[in-house]
Amino acid sequence: MNVQSDAKRVSDYLTEVPAQRLEALTQLREMCVEILEGYVESMTYGMPSYSKEGVVEVGFASQKSYISLYILKQEVLDKHRPSLAGINLGKGCIRYSSPKKIDFGVVKALLADTLTSDAEIC
Repeated sequence: MNVQSDAKRVSDYLTEVPAQRLEALTQLREMCVEILEGYVESMTYGMPSYSKEGVVEVGFASQKSYISLYILKQEVLDKHRPSLAGINLGKGCIRYSSPKKIDFGVVKALLADTLTSDAEIC
């Protein structure tokens, strides 16, 4: 499955993902909804996205070879890079090759710091 989905709602998106990823992606969604208070959940850029004041700050997707988590406030991702050692990282993207590699404690910290950060997105 590629990042782009035609689903109109996140719940519909989750029906399209591979079964072995559903639990992890559902947990990512639940954490985003719980922690990102005041953010709007939508399908933007063909993936579940969380925006504040019309600006997407967090997203996730089931890619062909990995699960991606987008943390678009650069200072937040940079702060947590040491906790993500061994994980494929981009400028604003964390690529998990397996759902088992997702450390939900680190994800929780990333989301909490996104919520409180006033930094611009990358």
